[in-house]
Amino acid sequence: MSRRLFAAFGFLLNLVAVNVWAECPELVGAVDTPGGAHGVAVSGGYAYVSDDTEGLRVIDVSTPSAPLEVGFVDTPSYAYGVAVSGGYAYVADAWSGLRVIDVSTPSAPAEVGFVDTPDFAHGVTVAGAYAFVADRYAGLRVIDVSVPSAPVEVGYVAMPDYASGVAVSGGYAYIADFEAGLRVIDVSVPSAPVEVGFVDTPGIAWGVAVSGDYAYVADGIGLRVIDVSVPSAPVEAGFIDLPDIAYGVAESHDFAYVADGWEGGLRVIDVSTPSSAPVEVGFVDTPGSAAGVAVSGGYVYLADYDAGLAIFRECSGPLFSDGFESGDTGAWSATVP
Repeated sequence: MSRRLFAAFGFLLNLVAVNVWAECPELVGAVDTPGGAHGVAVSGGYAYVSDDTEGLRVIDVSTPSAPLEVGFVDTPSYAYGVAVSGGYAYVADAWSGLRVIDVSTPSAPAEVGFVDTPDFAHGVTVAGAYAFVADRYAGLRVIDVSVPSAPVEVGYVAMPDYASGVAVSGGYAYIADFEAGLRVIDVSVPSAPVEVGFVDTPGIAWGVAVSGDYAYVADGIGLRVIDVSVPSAPVEAGFIDLPDIAYGVAESHDFAYVADGWEGGLRVIDVSTPSSAPVEVGFVDTPGSAAGVAVSGGYVYLADYDAGLAIFRECSGPLFSDGFESGDTGAWSATVP
């Protein structure tokens, strides 16, 4: 049995789903990776998986039901976070800082540049000509990547605790800062980033996503929805507790997709009315520890530390459209097309 089919079969054997919306979430494909999948980014028909000791894995997802690894490149340390922009992948590589990988030929990715960071590069995102690295106890590092072969740090700002996740939108960086909650950083002048606001959260802030006027924080104990329409005065608008450790989050079309660790798998949260309590509408318990998540082109990509990459359709459709109005899913089947 091929690795891809084995991984998909493993997901099916371990599939435990509660669907409130029709086929939400629906597994369509999976591929194992040799290491521990921490993060995933998607661009141009390819998924890029940061795979711990096994570096960056490049997965062809042009046919989501048949994902296939086509290339990889090792990195010196532990590949934790990944972002993709303009033909390059940017890997937050733990003790080895930021690694810049040319992925213009996906079957032959190659490192072209790097910059060390003072601590442990945990999360990364890219906006314009800059990469923003959540560097644990060294805070937020701002890296000029306009010349990918010669990245250079141009600014930084310290955090109260342990920067683990980062998202950038509208001239602001949003940092998931472990026991210090969400920190809002003005990065309109990349060489002089400055904190302008924060909101504490009760759990351990691991990951963050931003869409419109809201930030979504994977806060260990659950999902916190933060109104950031006034960046200097962020305020929590809603929350939902989840069963395990919420590590990663992505938002699309009024749904938040949360990677919820060993016991929680992929949780799907309706956040269409952010000012009220978010509502869980479905979940899949994956075989290992759900760590990272991305959404692209109608599909949700989940990095599972023990099972590699799983691909699901985005959620949509009427309530209980399959007729299971009691919520009893005992007769449901799960298939990979």
